[in-house]
Amino acid sequence: MPNPIMTVIDSILRNSIAHSIVRSIAWILLLTAASLAGQPATISSYRDPAELVRKAVQNEIKAASDDTAHFLFRGTKTTTKGSTTRLYVETKEATAGLVIAYNDKALTPEQRHAEEARVERFINHPEELQKKREQERENAERTRRIVRALPDAFLFEYAGEEPGSEAIGRTGHILVKLKFRPNPRYEPPSRVEEVLAGMQGYVLLDAVHYRIASIDGTLFKEVGFGWGILGHLDRGGRFVVQQQEVGDNLWEISSMTLSFTGKILLVKNLSIISKETFTGFRRVPADLTFAQAVELLKKEDAAVAASRL
Repeated sequence: MPNPIMTVIDSILRNSIAHSIVRSIAWILLLTAASLAGQPATISSYRDPAELVRKAVQNEIKAASDDTAHFLFRGTKTTTKGSTTRLYVETKEATAGLVIAYNDKALTPEQRHAEEARVERFINHPEELQKKREQERENAERTRRIVRALPDAFLFEYAGEEPGSEAIGRTGHILVKLKFRPNPRYEPPSRVEEVLAGMQGYVLLDAVHYRIASIDGTLFKEVGFGWGILGHLDRGGRFVVQQQEVGDNLWEISSMTLSFTGKILLVKNLSIISKETFTGFRRVPADLTFAQAVELLKKEDAAVAASRL
């Protein structure tokens, strides 16, 4: 059975993407492990922050399982080596993605041809699309395990309120801020959840609609994977995931920042430093096929290229 943490590391190094806060949280934790309508949140919400988190987690899992809301959007990932901009379209079959720029510069004709050929491979070779779909399903299953564990794996306490913004929750609406730390009584059911013992930080919640607007987590100790034989992540590693409401009470990731160092096989240095932002969310038909999504990506790419002229 492949090591889940190594699978996630490999996915991130190959520019894998998360399209909901549930999936994003799971991948990042595996590496280491609201609208208030102008009114303040009720005092009862603060008396039992764990219950507030539990309800929010239930809603996030429900939202991630909803296969009727699909979007076309743009993502720009920036690392120490530069930036890559992609267009994405979600479908029931899998998520289609097309690179449209490197360091804010449009692709050359040769690069565009190669990129289109890469994504068309999934159409011309159904077995490749099936493999991609299965990988996404496996990630989703690991996600559910991690996210379901959050209310039990951590202890939460009220830490104030913050206003929502364009990229976090809903603009101008108050969000409840909770501080979290490992629950010493929590017993991880498997190696997947063990990494949660090394994480602490803050979470921002919509206390009316029970949605997660942001999670800011930091490793307060070194975390090993593969029983320490395969490697470790250094203390101080951090991730920040932000989510925004994009209309009709549908939420999507707006940004994801990673900063981790460590070692693989105790020899090779591991450094993951990146920030990815997601914008321009536009609803697409729920019954869109992968092949149709690819054609939509090509048209969108052509429109973006024309706008630069």
